[in-house]
Amino acid sequence: MENQSALPRARRKHRSLAQELVTELSERIRSGLLKRGDKLPTESAIMEEQGVSRTVVREAISRLQASGLVETRHGIGTFVLDTPSPSGFRIDPATIVTLRDVLAILELRISLEVESAGLAAQRRTDEQLLAMRQALDALNESAAHAADAVGSDFQFHLQIALSTGNRYFTDIMTHLGTSIIPRTRLNSARLAHDDQQHYMTRLSREHEEIYDAIARQDSDAARAAMRLHLTNSRERLRHAHEEAESQRA
Repeated sequence: MENQSALPRARRKHRSLAQELVTELSERIRSGLLKRGDKLPTESAIMEEQGVSRTVVREAISRLQASGLVETRHGIGTFVLDTPSPSGFRIDPATIVTLRDVLAILELRISLEVESAGLAAQRRTDEQLLAMRQALDALNESAAHAADAVGSDFQFHLQIALSTGNRYFTDIMTHLGTSIIPRTRLNSARLAHDDQQHYMTRLSREHEEIYDAIARQDSDAARAAMRLHLTNSRERLRHAHEEAESQRA
């Protein structure tokens, strides 16, 4: 790795070491020191340079993934995806850290993606339908790897937005990035008192129902399937949130 993308050793102590590392890496991406396609330093290199634990490094990388700034390719490394705009509307993934935050994002997704699914059913091309199918197949294959599964999950929803033919749906989804997927923030299966395999099976079934409705160009069914999918996610997490609140009380 070239020196320009190496991380400085000195760092102020903050409440969250992971968030401070996110800030440093984000700034290097924003300033262009790390460009689209560049590979981030290895976990071990960042640990040595910053004097932090592997857990801190992985949490920071997870937050960068959630923001759509980087992607981790299993067995290869983590690469820069995008350069954030210095101004304008932005949802900072670092602020999506609680169940309440994730529930708020799900409410936003319901309002956006239900109509997106209906329009996609009306307007999708065969090529776009194939791209949805490929994203679902990749999601099923990568279920054992959380980061890969989140990326495939997001790609499925992004392909639906692309199929609307309305660039504003796509722009919003691209801006939100993988932060819209609850698993980037929370262990959804654990919170729902569900084993991971059963959780992924149910998730796959919900995705397939959305896909099937879009495939047969049934816009009403596509809207209903998307609403059911996102509402189920919201309700599972809402119950977990209420339980956590009652235990604290």
